[in-house]
Amino acid sequence: MTDRRPSAHDRAGVTMPPSPAPGPAVSAGPRKAGTAEQVRFATGVLLPLLSAGVIKRRPRVMALAERLQLDRGGVATMRLLRERHGAGPLLMRLAGRSVLLLLDPGDVRRVLDGTPRPFGPASWEKRGALTQFQPHGSLITRGTERAPRRRLNEEALETDRPLHHLAPAVAGTVEEEARLLADRCAVTGQLAWDDFAACWWRTVRRTVLGDAARDDHRLTGELGRLREAANWSVLLPRRRALRARFLAHLRRRAEGAGPDTLAAAAMARAEETGAAPVSQIAHWLFAFDAAGMTVFRTLALLTTHPEDGRRARDEITGTGTGTGAPRTLPFLRACVLDTVRLWPTTPAVLRQTTEDVEWDGRTVPARTTVLAHAPYFHRGDPHAPYADRFTPGMWLDGRARSDPALVPFSGGPGVCPGENIVLLHTSTWLAAMLGERLTYRLASRVRPGPCRPLPATFNPFGVRFTVH
Repeated sequence: MTDRRPSAHDRAGVTMPPSPAPGPAVSAGPRKAGTAEQVRFATGVLLPLLSAGVIKRRPRVMALAERLQLDRGGVATMRLLRERHGAGPLLMRLAGRSVLLLLDPGDVRRVLDGTPRPFGPASWEKRGALTQFQPHGSLITRGTERAPRRRLNEEALETDRPLHHLAPAVAGTVEEEARLLADRCAVTGQLAWDDFAACWWRTVRRTVLGDAARDDHRLTGELGRLREAANWSVLLPRRRALRARFLAHLRRRAEGAGPDTLAAAAMARAEETGAAPVSQIAHWLFAFDAAGMTVFRTLALLTTHPEDGRRARDEITGTGTGTGAPRTLPFLRACVLDTVRLWPTTPAVLRQTTEDVEWDGRTVPARTTVLAHAPYFHRGDPHAPYADRFTPGMWLDGRARSDPALVPFSGGPGVCPGENIVLLHTSTWLAAMLGERLTYRLASRVRPGPCRPLPATFNPFGVRFTVH
C-alpha cells in the first residue's frame, strides 16, 4: 500500500504526515513537549481551528483559511512533532489544562475503543461549548445518565441500520426540495452555498421535526446564535434566556411532530428517566449543518473528477427507480465518507481521562484532555495512493476500515450514532441533484481536480457552480 518513490505531493512541496502501519495497540510512553513545541502547536494547530469556529463555522475566517491553506501548516506541525518524538503521545500544558496529543494510529484506536471509560467523550472543552444549546446532550453527559441518553440516540436514529425505517419519508422530502432547487438553478444558471443551504435546512427541519417546521427559520436562527456563543466555549457566559427560548421552541415543535419524523422517535422515549430527548434533538440539528457542508464539497469533487462522477450517475440510474425511493447508494456514501476524510467536520477528536491511566509505565492523570488531530491522521502517508486524492473506493474495498486512524464519524463505543442517518440524507441529496439532468460545473476559485493534490483547506461557503 505504501510506495516510497517520490510523488507529485513531494514535487509540489506539500508536506503531509506519515501514517505508520498500525502496530501494537499501545505505541510508546508519553513524553513531555517542550515550551517552544507547545507554542508552535497552539499557534499552528489550535488557533486556526478555533478561529474558523469549531461549533459554528465563520465564513470569512474560512475564506481566509482556504486562501492561506492553514490546515496544511497544522498538519506540518503535527508531522514535525512526530519526527522529533516518535510514535508515543505528547503531554502538553495548554491554557492551564493537561493535554495528551496522539501521534500514532494505534493510540487513536486505543482511546476510541476505551470510551466511555477510561476515555470519556464528555471532555471539559465539549461541555463548555455544547452546554450553550444542548445542556443534557448524550455527548456531554457523564455518569449514569449517559446510558439512557446514548440509548435514545441509538434507538431513535437506528444506528445499525443502513436504511432507517423513515427512509421513504426522507427520500420523498429530499426529492421535493431538490426539485425546487433544480428549478431555481435552471432559471439562474448558477448554484451557490446560500441557495443550497436554504433547501438543505428545509429538508432537515422536515425530516427531524415534520412538515410544519419546514419554514421555521426562527428556530434554526436561535440555534445558530447559540452555536456562535458556543464557539467561545467557557470564555463567554451562558446565554441562558436565549437557550431557554430555543429549547421551549424546540420542545413545542418536537411534541407536535408527525409520526414520520426523527423527533417523534425521540419523544416516544421521553418517559425514560434521564433521556432528555429535546437536548438530543438539538444535537441532531447541530450535526446536520456539517453534513450539508459535506454534500456541497462532495458535489464539487464529483463535478471535477469525471470517472467518479460517471460512477455516481451509473449508480443512480442503475437502480431502475426514481430518486424518491430509498436506496443505500454505497458508492455515493463512500464519496461522502472520503470527503469527510479529506476535510473532517470534527477536526479535533476529544476525549478526557476519567481516572488515572497507565500508559507504558507512565501515569496519565485523570481529567487529562486527549486530542487526535483528524486532518493529520486522515491525509495519511504522503506516499500513500489516497493521501491527498479523492479515493471513495477505499471505503468499499476495506482499505479505509483497516486503518484505525480514519474516523470520519469517530469510532469505538462512542462512534457517532447518527452516521447512517446522515449518510442516508447526504447520499440521497447527491442522487437527487445529479439525477435532475442538470450539469454542474465548478466555477469557484478553488477547483479540486484529480491531477493535483487536493487542498488541505476547502471552504464550502465559497463553492459556486454554473448550471446548465
